[in-house]
Amino acid sequence: MIVYRITLAIHADKLVASGNPAKWNSKDVRVIYTSPSRSLACLENIVHRNSLGHGTLFRTILVEIPDNLIIDRINRKDLQPGWYEFQNTPVTQKLGNSWVANGSAAVLRVPSVIIPEEFNYTLNPAHKDFVKIKYLRNEAFEFDGRLKGIK
Repeated sequence: MIVYRITLAIHADKLVASGNPAKWNSKDVRVIYTSPSRSLACLENIVHRNSLGHGTLFRTILVEIPDNLIIDRINRKDLQPGWYEFQNTPVTQKLGNSWVANGSAAVLRVPSVIIPEEFNYTLNPAHKDFVKIKYLRNEAFEFDGRLKGIK
């Protein structure tokens, strides 16, 4: 399976986890967020950035997850009502942090907040199987200026 990550060009030459807190991890818990399509990766960036910019600021990273790699899953039906709301972020972070700590898999499929029928894939770079996940390449990406929030 190929997954995508849109990131600043200065970070696009390898798979790195910043340790910044997000929906499925607390501060200093290092994970890498990816999406199964460029379009969902784009939407994820739009909702999580205040100002995106144009030109060569961003690149799309293509990542290959081997078909035989174990993928853990968090199912939407198993989450509490309102799990996607900002005030419930500590709950989802606890789930992601526990997944990283238990080391059961290098990949965790999580529900998308933006598109309820879709999923994102969180990668754990500290997992022993992470070496099987391949950075393929990066490509130019420019956000369409008609998208809300693009300056």
